[in-house]
Amino acid sequence: MRAGALVLLVALAACRGAPAPDPAAAALPGSPEAMAAAEAMAAAEAACVSSGGRWAEGRFPGSLTCYRTTPDAGKSCTAETDCTSVCLARSRTCAPLTPLFGCQEVLTAAGRRVTQCLE
Repeated sequence: MRAGALVLLVALAACRGAPAPDPAAAALPGSPEAMAAAEAMAAAEAACVSSGGRWAEGRFPGSLTCYRTTPDAGKSCTAETDCTSVCLARSRTCAPLTPLFGCQEVLTAAGRRVTQCLE
């Protein structure tokens, strides 16, 4: 009986898994993870700019986002289907850029007014 309990205890101890990685270690300058993240960010910025976007601070401090002017910015609309992005309910015009962070009153494809929030 004691031997069985000991085997069970050893088996459970082996199932514990590896300790969680230290998040601070991954962010160390020069670490492979930090270099890969920097390369991915540079590639995203290059893709944004080459497609006509503007790479700038996003919704939250320290975050970066690709902002693009919509081809139908300011055009009159009565529904989302009239725009490449969204139809702003108050002005009844197509949004000037994408993404539109925060909460906006927009018109759906059916022309119904709803609040759309993007964080």
